[in-house]
Amino acid sequence: MSLQTLTYLFVGFSFAIYIGIAIWSRARSTNDFYIAGKGVSPVANGMATAADWMSAASFISMAGLIAFLGKDGSVYLMGWTGGYVLLALLLAPYLRKFGKYTVPDFIGTRYYSKAARLVAIICLIFISFTYVAGQMRGVGIVFSRFLEVDINTGVIIGMCIVFFYAVLGGMKGITYTQVAQYCVLIFAYLVPAIFISIMITNNPIPQLGFGDKIAGTSTYLLDKLDQLSIELGFNAYTENTKTNIDIFFITAALMFGTAGLPHVIVRFFTVPKVSDARKSAGYALIFIALLYTTAPAVAAFAKINFIDSVQEVKYETAPEWFKNWEEIGLIAWKDKNNDGIINYSNGDALVGVKPKYLDQDGDYGERLVSNNPDPSNSNEVYIDNDIMVLANPEIAKLPNWIIALVAAGALAAALSTAAGLLLVISASISHDLMKKMLMPKITEKQELFYARCAAAVAIFIAGLFGIYPPGFVAQVVAFAFGLAASTIFPALFLGIFYKRLNKEGAIAGMIAGLLSTSIYITYFKFINPQLNSSENWFFGISPEGFGFLGMLINFSIALIVSNFYSKPPNEIYQMIDEIRKP
Repeated sequence: MSLQTLTYLFVGFSFAIYIGIAIWSRARSTNDFYIAGKGVSPVANGMATAADWMSAASFISMAGLIAFLGKDGSVYLMGWTGGYVLLALLLAPYLRKFGKYTVPDFIGTRYYSKAARLVAIICLIFISFTYVAGQMRGVGIVFSRFLEVDINTGVIIGMCIVFFYAVLGGMKGITYTQVAQYCVLIFAYLVPAIFISIMITNNPIPQLGFGDKIAGTSTYLLDKLDQLSIELGFNAYTENTKTNIDIFFITAALMFGTAGLPHVIVRFFTVPKVSDARKSAGYALIFIALLYTTAPAVAAFAKINFIDSVQEVKYETAPEWFKNWEEIGLIAWKDKNNDGIINYSNGDALVGVKPKYLDQDGDYGERLVSNNPDPSNSNEVYIDNDIMVLANPEIAKLPNWIIALVAAGALAAALSTAAGLLLVISASISHDLMKKMLMPKITEKQELFYARCAAAVAIFIAGLFGIYPPGFVAQVVAFAFGLAASTIFPALFLGIFYKRLNKEGAIAGMIAGLLSTSIYITYFKFINPQLNSSENWFFGISPEGFGFLGMLINFSIALIVSNFYSKPPNEIYQMIDEIRKP
């Protein structure tokens, strides 16, 4: 059976399951729509949380980043997993005991302030749309490569599926759909990893194969990667190129930023009891660890297979997968020395505008791969990081059914997170903005109607991001984590563990964190990107890591300002005491 036929079968079957679950679990009240009626079991919520957590960034991009960054890519593993642990231990049980619907609900109530609620709403909407843009790009890539449909058509299909189960089912529909999506994505991630681990190291456990010897040799996999990287002009795969301070700040920004992301926090509102929130956090950590401990091995396998497949191969006899990805512009080759042989090494292959997809006239044109392209270097290959996981089974010549399974898994990862983010946007608008601020007298039925309308509008905007991906999406990711770390996390953490913090301190802290992080990232990412280098950064801290410093600024300003104003009302003290009781 052909790859395209198998992909249609796998993807079509998974979509049918998602739609069937949405019909079965249709939301009939705001309680169902926002928090699934607080009736989700810890195991199911653990799976749904894992699916919500592991987006297209985790499934598609993370191993690709590690494959090309080497040890520097460990900041993503440490930051994202560490962030989940912080969320599970420091925030989730207390926010569940608070018992409301959303993060802005907690901030607005805890700090008895509409202004604080509004700042939280703005940050959460911005963060969520940033992530949705990434998920829609992932959907477009999968559809365009494996289903051979136009990227725009693929995004529209994805929009329709998410629209159906998000608008119809709300959190209730999304939760049980995410359980199914987790099963699909983890199976799709582990199966090819196991096959390739056996092929390369004779070890069926990828996590162990990562540190094992290459089959039939006495050379360890990582030693071989070090050797190849140095021969091709890269730094050794197992060595850091970033400074220790930058690694620390990036990891911390990812950790605290991740702990402040709204679409996962809200998952812990869906279980019956506080103890269930703790249990579901534990289950989710196990489910997440299955993928995150496998990712470094997948990255290493993909990198070594990629080099072996294309290096010094005649373009005319290049493997089929290379030309398939070349057709959609995520791989490009430029024969600099006119010898007809593919040469992959360190440096920028192409100069001009960075490619997203093939140009309308079928020509690659000229592209920019970095801020300072050097057309004189010998590298002839441009490769997008995002294709490494998707192309890995093809590179390893695995059966078509495994390639089709990976496509279905990538879609499951992208759609599960997109749905969770869109629900956060919907709840922020309908519940926090309209019900709590602009139209407090609307009925529950009207609120549910507005929630569905907000979800529909959010899905439409998300689709536009997929069809017309903004050129700055990759840059805005730093913004998303920086804002979450410097605004949302301190407000939640201090709100739970420091009763003396008043509304003036909380608002001043969030604004200080917001402004400092925004100014720093905007300056280096948008205004003067040519200055975006370690010698120009403040104490060597990159824009990706500045969110942690913004968080420290938030903490400092919030605590200082609080001392100049009266303490919170007694009912706030009582509320905090109540949510902190075991």
